[in-house]
Amino acid sequence: MSFYRELRAHFGHRKWWPADTRFEVCIGAILTQNTAWKNVAKAIERLKDASALDPLTIHRLSHEELADLIRPAGYFNVKAGRLKNFISHLVRSHEGNLEAFLSQPMESLREELLSIKGVGKETADSMLLYAAGKPIFVVDAYTKRVLHRHGLIDGRADYDTVQDLLHAELDPDVELYNDFHAQFVAVGHHCCKKKPRCELCPLRGFLPEFAQAMPDGPTNQT
Repeated sequence: MSFYRELRAHFGHRKWWPADTRFEVCIGAILTQNTAWKNVAKAIERLKDASALDPLTIHRLSHEELADLIRPAGYFNVKAGRLKNFISHLVRSHEGNLEAFLSQPMESLREELLSIKGVGKETADSMLLYAAGKPIFVVDAYTKRVLHRHGLIDGRADYDTVQDLLHAELDPDVELYNDFHAQFVAVGHHCCKKKPRCELCPLRGFLPEFAQAMPDGPTNQT
C-alpha cells in the first residue's frame, strides 16, 4: 500500500480500463497482447466504424475480414484467431450473452476463460477485473519488473507466485486492484524501463541506495 500511495500521488488516478462497454474491454484484453495500447485503440475504432463491435457480428465475420479490421493491433492473423475462439465459445456456450457469461463466480469464470485457446492468465484476469468486476490482481511484465527491482520477488517468480503475493498483501478490492495495476503500468512505462530511470521514479525511496539518502523515506510511507 505504501507503493500504491506513492504512485497514486505521483500519477493520479489512472482511470483504466478505457472502454465504453464490457465487451470492448474483453476485445481489448485480447488485442493488447504484445502491442502498445495506442495500436489497440486504433483497431477498436476500426471495429466501431464497421459496426462490428458486438459478439454476433464478429461471429459472422470471416477470419480474413476480422484480421483486416484489427490490423493496427499487430499480429492480426493470430489475434483474429484468438478473437474468433473467444467469440465462438461465447456464442456456443452462452448464446452470445456476455452479461450471463461474466456473472459467473470468479473461480469458474476464470477456469472457463483459460480453457479458450489463446486466452492466457493475464488476458483472463484482465477480463475478470475490468469487465466482470471481480477482485483479482492482473500481473504483467511491468508489475514483475518493479517488484523484482525492489527485492520483493525473485526474478524467476511466475505469474501465480506474484499474484499470490499481491493478494496476500492487499485487501480484495476491485477499485484498488484496478488502479494499482494501472499505476504499475504507468511507472513501468515512464521510469522502470529495461534500462531503469530510477532518479525519476516515485518509488526510488524504497530502493536501498536511495533510502540511505532519504532519512524520512518516501512521502506517503506511513
